[in-house]
Amino acid sequence: MRTTKSYPLDNPEQFKKQLFAWSRQFDEITWLDSNNYQQENSSFDALLAVQAFTALKTDYHQAFDQLQEYQETTKDWIFGYLSYELKNDVERLTSKNYDGLRFPDLYFFQPQKIIQVKGNNAEFHYLRMVDDEMDEDFNEILNRSETHNPQPTIHNPPLKIEARISKEEYLHKVHNMLEHIQRGDIYEANFCQEFYVENCQIQPSAVFSKLNDISGPPFATFLKLEEHYLLCASPERYLKKSGSKILSQPIKGTARRSENKEEDLQISRALANDPKEISENVMIVDLVRNDLSKIAKKGSVHVDELCKVYTFNQVHQLISTISAQFEEGLPAVEALRATFPMGSMTGAPKISAMEIIEELEETKRELYSGAVGYFTPDGDFDFNVVIRSILYNAEDRYLSFSVGGAITAKSDPEKEYEECLLKAKAMREALSS
Repeated sequence: MRTTKSYPLDNPEQFKKQLFAWSRQFDEITWLDSNNYQQENSSFDALLAVQAFTALKTDYHQAFDQLQEYQETTKDWIFGYLSYELKNDVERLTSKNYDGLRFPDLYFFQPQKIIQVKGNNAEFHYLRMVDDEMDEDFNEILNRSETHNPQPTIHNPPLKIEARISKEEYLHKVHNMLEHIQRGDIYEANFCQEFYVENCQIQPSAVFSKLNDISGPPFATFLKLEEHYLLCASPERYLKKSGSKILSQPIKGTARRSENKEEDLQISRALANDPKEISENVMIVDLVRNDLSKIAKKGSVHVDELCKVYTFNQVHQLISTISAQFEEGLPAVEALRATFPMGSMTGAPKISAMEIIEELEETKRELYSGAVGYFTPDGDFDFNVVIRSILYNAEDRYLSFSVGGAITAKSDPEKEYEECLLKAKAMREALSS
């Protein structure tokens, strides 16, 4: 179905920049960049998929059934996203909050052209209908003089970023969340708030490049599907399937970085031993273990790593790794259906947490708290968690980014608000030009 051809690279980093610049001509783009992050479970340095041959775009009604049919019928690489609103497909839930972005709830496409960069090699996977363009495309990419994206538009006056809720409202809502916890309705919930800009025009690829330079995360994503854009600097993996192995790596626990090396090390050590942050993470690990048990071989769910500190450009994070053996005979999509939305963005118990989140938050999360990724022809997949991200509807000129954190019985509302501002810092900086 696809023709594959490899090309040696003299300068992989320069080629990545040229490749991303070349991709901007297409209407459908998925760009996945690991930023050379040294992790055992990365399949590539960068992966580009462009130019839809077929596509699936739908709301949440029977979305996972439609995705399963599309994936099994296509039997090819497909790239796309699952929005948080698919919770309404897997549980008897609703979403009635304000929606300024108007993204489809699910969107996948079968690309005509896929280019994977790994080490000193670029591998082209083209549908046969376009495989005669491989050499021409490779040479065109190599000859791009524009290795970097254009500079972002200088906004004069600067973009007016507004908070959907005030600090006072945020603190009040966290207190409300704590009352739910004290009553025993939930143990933990991820509470988020939106920042937005109306009637704005940006250069998405330039803003993404700046955001990616600031954050340098292992699951960076640039997504363009018609007028819908995602500029994502996510450090978190949601779920990966490789053969019979399933892997989830939830993040819970955040601390700032310091330019002073000694202080930075102290902050990292303090995070590793912080009872409140550890309890957040352990609660979500238990939830993920429970979710994976629905689609795993009996007795195969295992916590490979618990509350390990990982350091990124902007923050230190506590990350746990949970693995399982996928039950034979189940469709690949079932692993996503059984575990979505990811526990790190909901809370525990999951359904109660999602109901309370819907009650207290002011806007639909849309693609934020969802996942972006791909399926391979043999049914393997890899999806990130959409956090530290800017969402943009170019037709409506509406821009949005959301941030949040886990609320537990030990949460201090003021500190939770400060954590939100810390997580928003990179997005604000990327939009500041």
